[in-house]
Amino acid sequence: QVQLVESGGGLVQAGGSLRLSCAASGRTFNGHVMGWFRQAPGKERDFVAAISWNYGSTFYTDSAKGRFTISRDNAKNTVYLQMNSLKPEDTAVYYCAAKQGLLSYSDKNRYDYWGQGTQVTVSS
Repeated sequence: QVQLVESGGGLVQAGGSLRLSCAASGRTFNGHVMGWFRQAPGKERDFVAAISWNYGSTFYTDSAKGRFTISRDNAKNTVYLQMNSLKPEDTAVYYCAAKQGLLSYSDKNRYDYWGQGTQVTVSS
């Protein structure tokens, strides 16, 4: 049974930082892409960043480039999202997800596994 468990969310002031973690278990993730998505109240779930499990290739949405860094620790089966220079518009529930293969890494409908989400709130 695949499990993705996010942690690290919280309340932070604008300009601050948070590091989200996603602990993955239940299968091998070779050949998978691990993604971070976020969903603000009343809005759709949007792509934030993704990383290739095997090669470490990274991908970001424009709003995350230069502020967020996705990384993974294969030995710990954990993916991270380091978020710096946070803005109030980054406030959302952040979800970790996994899919087979690199294609369509930003399409939430292509992901097979999801975590329960972790709340990030950025105050102004």
